[in-house]
Amino acid sequence: MELNQYLEVFIEESKEHLQTCNVQLLELEKNPEDLSIVNEIFRSAHTLKGMAATMGYEDLANLTHQMENVLDAIRNNKLQVSSQILDVVFMAVDDLEAMVMSIAEGGDGKRDVTEIVKKLALIEKGESIDSLKAKEEAAAAVTEIESPRSQAAEYDQFEQTVIQQSKEQGYSCFEISVSLREDCLLKAARVFMVFEVLEKCGEVIKSVPAVEVLEEENFDHDFLVSIVTKEPQEDIKKKVLKVSEVENVDVQLVELHKSIEGTIPAGRVDESISARKDSTEDNDEKVSNLSPQAAEAVKKETSPSKQVHAGNKTIRVNIERLDILMNLFEELVIDRGRLEQISKELGHPELNETVERMSRISGDLQNIILNMRMVPVETVFNRFPRMIRQLARDLNKKIELEIIGAETELDRTVIDEIGDPLVHLLRNAIDHGIETPEIRRQNGKPDEGKVTLKAYHSGNHVFIEISDNGGGISREKVLKKAISQGVVSEEAASALTDRQVYELILASGFSTAETISDISGRGVGLDVVKATIESLGGSITIDSVLGEGSTFSIQLPLTLSIISVMLVEVEKEKYAIPLSSIIETAIIKREDILNAHNQQVIDFRGKVVPLLFLEEVFQVAQRGEDEFYSVVIVRKGDRMAGLVVDSFIGQQEVVLKSLGNYLTDVFAISGATILGDGQVALIVDCNALIK
Repeated sequence: MELNQYLEVFIEESKEHLQTCNVQLLELEKNPEDLSIVNEIFRSAHTLKGMAATMGYEDLANLTHQMENVLDAIRNNKLQVSSQILDVVFMAVDDLEAMVMSIAEGGDGKRDVTEIVKKLALIEKGESIDSLKAKEEAAAAVTEIESPRSQAAEYDQFEQTVIQQSKEQGYSCFEISVSLREDCLLKAARVFMVFEVLEKCGEVIKSVPAVEVLEEENFDHDFLVSIVTKEPQEDIKKKVLKVSEVENVDVQLVELHKSIEGTIPAGRVDESISARKDSTEDNDEKVSNLSPQAAEAVKKETSPSKQVHAGNKTIRVNIERLDILMNLFEELVIDRGRLEQISKELGHPELNETVERMSRISGDLQNIILNMRMVPVETVFNRFPRMIRQLARDLNKKIELEIIGAETELDRTVIDEIGDPLVHLLRNAIDHGIETPEIRRQNGKPDEGKVTLKAYHSGNHVFIEISDNGGGISREKVLKKAISQGVVSEEAASALTDRQVYELILASGFSTAETISDISGRGVGLDVVKATIESLGGSITIDSVLGEGSTFSIQLPLTLSIISVMLVEVEKEKYAIPLSSIIETAIIKREDILNAHNQQVIDFRGKVVPLLFLEEVFQVAQRGEDEFYSVVIVRKGDRMAGLVVDSFIGQQEVVLKSLGNYLTDVFAISGATILGDGQVALIVDCNALIK
């Protein structure tokens, strides 16, 4: 039987089983006596092993089998759960993820798993991790000193993001392996000189061993540094070789494969994979290793009658098909608007009735299509507990992660983009926000800090908040750094509100880190987060109380394609203002307009609201002064503005279209839409205007 047709289902099911392993292993660490958790992990591992064997991926099946043996020993009380054992099992899951991703990218799924299989086998026999380390150290002593290229840098989610985004901007990432002379006495000084050379070439993003280890000279004579740069490979090598007592330099280009954690399953599935029918007995044995859903699929495919099984089922749909469906429906929305306009102009009763019915049906269809594209944010949130666990251990901090509202749904397009910004913000909260246990004790806080990740709906938006109960943000420290780095002038700094000061940390290259680490402090800051969120039509705000903690709040649109707008007219041009930004509309008299600080303002319900005349903003021919003005009151956060237009046309659902690659920097315009009469209306970016 041809297996290629089942490859996509195999990949998606494998990702789900590995995600289950990750989540349940974290639960097991909290509740080591709960054997029901072990059974859950065992079932996922067993199913994955069967699927891998059926598909012919032997390395994947062998490693899963060895991991399964360890889990079996735990559930039969032959082994006691410990953090050391779980560390090795997590490493096995990492290798399994890498193999599945290799398969997903068209590879053969092969990987050298000799070492991890050996560790799992020793654990199964009851040998301690310490004895294993002792054996490894003894073996290392026999083989002298490892060569620089035998060291390998493993890049976590954050570092992969930096490398990928740098690559998109024309940069390359190189691993530079450096060997110092064996008689080198001042190793730390030589390391400093190498770093100084490399930092002039580009951005250093990682070192192996870590910077602290290098500074303390706790390494032999070899180390590895990863940098992002535009300089040629050979030039970097020549520059580093000029550092005295550097004996050898090896420069290699880093090519990343997209992390499995960065992929989001398209949806749930209850039908799966089929198996190869080499022989009846072989097939039956392999089918017995599959999940119940997968086994059912095999039986259906190999059955002569192919009987249809009755019952509720879900299927996987490729996201590209949903995109095509969405594009077709967008065209239908445009034509619907045209029909509604023609119907209104002709005033034919039967035509009106038919158009109204079509509008209702297409509205229902729109809701169904949009809901098909909605994905719970838990598909992104699920990968964070594992990351937090590792970061907390690396930083010697105690951290509890609380996740609220994981069932909140967002459009798939937004989901795909929001993962990396959340990784940045969580790392920032753990590294900069939560204090070490010693400092927390000094401040009368419990040793364990808390990071809360919360998602919820509000109107046509989804809010995601990352809050911590750490040390908060120091206004003075941020201002001092911002002024020294030229982000803001001293004159302007004195007039900034607390929130405006906090938002300075989102500026490009801004960092308050006093020491350089693998996690932060190399100038790769939160500006990436801000840029990504704003590209999605969202915004980010920061609130903080010194000594108590900080909250980063992200506002995102529910969907990026069909939006509700208020159509307005300025001279003979039409503009669309998103309803999500509008508070209300008003008609004001000319004498109600006041002047304050060279700005025209109005008193709106006790608040001073600045006026913006769209005819001036978009350089439309001006008509002169009127007795009455039509004003649309819009809001961004706690700031408001009044947009002065000629007239209101009415509310309408429109399709948001990009302006293309040639019009990427048009001020205060986020896109365009085609109206029912064929005219193009520009969509106003209220956030840009209020800034």
